[in-house]
Amino acid sequence: MIFLKTDEEIELLRENNILVSETLAEVGRHIRPGVTTKELDRIAEDFIRAHGAVPAFLGYQGYPASLCISVNEHVVHGIPSDKIVLKEGDIVSVDCGTFMKGFVGDSAYTFAVGEVAEEVRQLMEVTKEALYKGTAQAKAGNRVGDISAAVQEYAEKFGYGVVRELEGHGLGRKMHEDPGVPNYGARGRGPLLKEGMVICIEPMINMGNKAVVFEEDGWTVRTRDRKPSAHYEFAVAIRKNGPDVLTDFSIIEKAI
Repeated sequence: MIFLKTDEEIELLRENNILVSETLAEVGRHIRPGVTTKELDRIAEDFIRAHGAVPAFLGYQGYPASLCISVNEHVVHGIPSDKIVLKEGDIVSVDCGTFMKGFVGDSAYTFAVGEVAEEVRQLMEVTKEALYKGTAQAKAGNRVGDISAAVQEYAEKFGYGVVRELEGHGLGRKMHEDPGVPNYGARGRGPLLKEGMVICIEPMINMGNKAVVFEEDGWTVRTRDRKPSAHYEFAVAIRKNGPDVLTDFSIIEKAI
């Protein structure tokens, strides 16, 4: 079932998603060679709790951490660990969620660790631009497929693989609501976008082909060919005049 939000509820969702952006900015300040992903997770949990929220991911369906931190060929849902030490040239996709005042925030950003290879930098830039292309289609009267096709068409122009097994979603009092928002599809297809819907758009784009493998830990997803993957995510409210982006990447980008 798709839940339409009131203006007041959308503002509570915005408050959560701004806190997610601020948390990602705080994490970004600490991303450097030699840092463990577990340390980044501790920083995020402390920051979220200090701002009156709780980590939405911690304990969700048994997930053991506050962040999903996915390094290089890991696409999403990487579990933070003291054994995973960042090194120069890595890329790190950090997915963060908060729960506050009855609503959820959810966003992701891919960070470079020091200087990364030019082809990896391009993957990051294309994935972020694919998010912007998809978001531009998130307006009342369009369909989910308009978002999906915009993401897919842009990413595939560069020869990248668009992950099929994972997708965006509705967002509200629960982290995952209807509708699903795939990163591939056909224009004019899928659920109708209506004013008051709030969705997460989150391209997961592989440098190589689209195939992924689910690791034995039950959470981590990696590319089958072990080439890098990037992941960016916006929470977006659907309005008559266009998308109302509840996430603020500028907070993150000022910090890094």
